[in-house]
Amino acid sequence: MQSKRFFPERWSTCLFVVALPLLSGGCASIAERASSRLADNLSAGVLNHDDPETVAAGLPAYLLLLDGLIEGSPESASTLRSAARLYSAYAGSFIQEPTRAARLSARAWGYAQRALRLQSPSLAAALDQPFDAWQARMADVGEKDVALLFDVATTWAGYIQTHSDDYAALAAIPRVTAALDRVVALAPDYDHGSAWIYLGVLYSLRPAAVGGEPEKGRAAFERAMELSGGRHLMAQTQFARQYARLMFDQALHDQLLQQVIAADPREPGLTLSNTLAQQQARILLDNASDYF
Repeated sequence: MQSKRFFPERWSTCLFVVALPLLSGGCASIAERASSRLADNLSAGVLNHDDPETVAAGLPAYLLLLDGLIEGSPESASTLRSAARLYSAYAGSFIQEPTRAARLSARAWGYAQRALRLQSPSLAAALDQPFDAWQARMADVGEKDVALLFDVATTWAGYIQTHSDDYAALAAIPRVTAALDRVVALAPDYDHGSAWIYLGVLYSLRPAAVGGEPEKGRAAFERAMELSGGRHLMAQTQFARQYARLMFDQALHDQLLQQVIAADPREPGLTLSNTLAQQQARILLDNASDYF
């Protein structure tokens, strides 16, 4: 959830020029409010962009800006969560080198944990408790904490993805699944139903014969498609990649990917994701004959 890189120097320089007054001093509360507005506005611009190469080239400047803001306001949960989301998305969507992706996703997960400790100390404490305690704690999470739990769960999933050779990381998959299950129970359409896509991937990691639950994965992908009216194209792309390939269902695989490629990617809040989904769909279709 890949591209060549072209660095637009003027844009990245502008980001730093805008950030300088925030980084160099002044009232911390003013800086925090300004950085929060900047995070919200820039995130909206990124999500609605239709050129992944521009986003890939420009994001590093903003990531460094967030690092600097966190240095100045280390207890700003909103800035920590913004950094967690953006570092995780950058590592998962644009970085091909495994060691670097692992390093960046680890930074994202570290920021997410710091935000969790600030906003929900009891939930943060449950991270180190047995799974049963974590699962029980999920039942106490209310609607007001949906966004926080979603950020934590998705950042954690990104960390696991880039640390797939680490047994300790993989052992946390049930905790991430439990968190996402709670998100969809409280707000099934949160973030265009994205939690269902994550659940679809997690349930489809293994065949049923070795403990996987691919039919739950299929149901999750279909729910994501239903909630977005088919406009969240990453649902179809991941459905094909994770479930259809796992089940060796080429007809479903090709049908889903052809739908993605034929769709208009422009959709408020989803344009970048949809454009990436289309890029991935073309690659999956091109190498389908090597898989099936």
